Amino acid sequence: MSRLGAIVLLFLGLSCFGVNAVAQTAPAAPSGPGLQLSVNMGGEDSQQDVGAAIQVVLLMTLLTLGPSIVVLMTSFTRIIIVLGFVRTAMGVHQAPSNQIIVGLALVITFFIMQPILTEVNENALQPLMAKEITTAEAFEVGAAPLREFMLNQTKLSDVEFFLDLSSAGPTAASELPMRVVVPAFVMSEIRTAFQMGFLIFLPFIMIDFLVGTTLMAMGMMMMPPVVISLPFKLLLFVLVDGWTLVIKSLVQSFNI
Repeated sequence: MSRLGAIVLLFLGLSCFGVNAVAQTAPAAPSGPGLQLSVNMGGEDSQQDVGAAIQVVLLMTLLTLGPSIVVLMTSFTRIIIVLGFVRTAMGVHQAPSNQIIVGLALVITFFIMQPILTEVNENALQPLMAKEITTAEAFEVGAAPLREFMLNQTKLSDVEFFLDLSSAGPTAASELPMRVVVPAFVMSEIRTAFQMGFLIFLPFIMIDFLVGTTLMAMGMMMMPPVVISLPFKLLLFVLVDGWTLVIKSLVQSFNI
């Protein structure tokens, strides 16, 4: 190991000596004009409402906040909670898997939000790309249909609650700030999802109750009721076409 270390040190010393010798003997670079790179983020007159650099920063910010926007400002919250309740009520905790549940929730969310996304694209994004409106105007126009959707799903009591917390007086619906609309919308969505979850649990609880009572009457108290009730739950869910009913109820609950 010592001989190997000495060889490595010698090689490094010779390499450094050779580099220094080449640097000393190398001719100086000419002072004439060389290759230059110029990056211009603006137009020829450099007069834009928002510079291109700021637009890039805003775009990166939107991409970063994209998942939060999808989760908190669309129908995703209610859908994912209800689908989770369906899986828990049946007693199968791994089928369907979390990936399938989240994917199905995303597909239904984009289906429900399609008219709103189309309106945002036509009234805000396309005029902005064509430089017909400014970036600030695009944000204001694009937020209007999203605000309207959230307010249609939000209970008035939740809006008033967050208005009181923000110490704001009576405000028109079109002038409500997002810091009031978004938390009120999320609270209403969670409440609605739990109400739907309660209704979903009722038939499965009745099956568990009947199976448990039957086993006790037969003296089979050591037999777990879940083992017997699970096939009956699955059979009931398949016979009534449960997934179609749940998804249909979710879509119709948004009044689109």
